[in-house]
Amino acid sequence: MKRFFTSIMLLAALLLCIPVVAQTQKKPVIGISCSIDGTTVEVGMTYVKSVRKAGGIPFIIPITTNEKEIDEYLDRIDGLLMTGGEDVGALLFGEEPSRFLGEVVPDRDIYDLTLIRKAVKRGIPVFGICRGIQCLNIAMGGDMIQDIPSEVPDAIQHRQNAPRSYGSHTINIVKGSLVAKLLGTEKIAVNSFHHQACGNVAPGYKVTAKAPDGIIEAIESADGKSFGVQFHPEGFVYSGNNTFLPLFKHLVNLAAEYAAKK
Repeated sequence: MKRFFTSIMLLAALLLCIPVVAQTQKKPVIGISCSIDGTTVEVGMTYVKSVRKAGGIPFIIPITTNEKEIDEYLDRIDGLLMTGGEDVGALLFGEEPSRFLGEVVPDRDIYDLTLIRKAVKRGIPVFGICRGIQCLNIAMGGDMIQDIPSEVPDAIQHRQNAPRSYGSHTINIVKGSLVAKLLGTEKIAVNSFHHQACGNVAPGYKVTAKAPDGIIEAIESADGKSFGVQFHPEGFVYSGNNTFLPLFKHLVNLAAEYAAKK
């Protein structure tokens, strides 16, 4: 009888441990910013698949300008992925619009900048891609090149006519930077789908990669919790090329650290 009760006690102890183990194994939730087309909220499966492949749980954040809603979304995520898309309104970085400025979506501008500022303030890791790096720079106090072809002499092609899985130009990466460590190289070919770019970099951030014509291709914060790239790494990951998957894994790892401290 004593042996029976001992077995029951051991089984009960094991059952009590199960929820704790399961909780520690939860994947971090990565909030993904989206675009809006009329009445449709959109985000590319390229971003969703990249987050999943990196070990995170994708969580699409609908566009809203309501700060309380944004706070509630941020309560539910552990990391933030800012996606590509339309041009950013020039007044948001203290300039008048260039005649070459493309489509601007004011609600998305507010949504993106608010998300980033609040996430950074909370210590939530942020990874910005294309428009995402631009919004990260603006949100933290930097500015923009509104149109590369008209503002940068001898600029190379930054809007390629090739698949998203094809690297159309090289970038030079700063030795010892986050991107250099993650990719294991100081020079690599990337894809390119933009006509705007980061101008003066925000205080507390540094440039970690440039294209041959000097266009900024990567930035990172001093604490390494927020970073961005001008190219589209998700285009490679989605096609099965995992060269740039470490960028997403880094976001997921930072998110896991953030989740553990909640």
